Amino acid sequence: MNVDSIREYCLSFPNSKENLQWGDDLCFKVGGKIFVILGLDELRVCFKSAPDVFAELVEREDIRPAPYVGRYKWVMLDRLDAVSDNEFREFVRQSYEMVSTKIPKKHNKRRARKRRTKSRRKPAA
Repeated sequence: MNVDSIREYCLSFPNSKENLQWGDDLCFKVGGKIFVILGLDELRVCFKSAPDVFAELVEREDIRPAPYVGRYKWVMLDRLDAVSDNEFREFVRQSYEMVSTKIPKKHNKRRARKRRTKSRRKPAA
């Protein structure tokens, strides 16, 4: 996978957004929470993984616990081809699902309420 295909895939998830942070890190978020970080200066990618998947992944070549967040089961792929494209898509999907399920319902209700309020407003004459 390359930067463009990763970007396209990450943005295909419902309510996903991208944001450039910390210099050249492209962060993909849902509900304000990151599910993938794509390093643009040195091509590398980080994502959240399940504990059993984390243990298996960090045994592979070119994959390690992500700096600062490895204790939360985030992994870093030092090369974009460290896993196959199909594996990568599956890992990103799992990361998205783990992160999106942690978004507080209160946050989702507030966003829905704002959307309804905006749609009810009458245009200025």
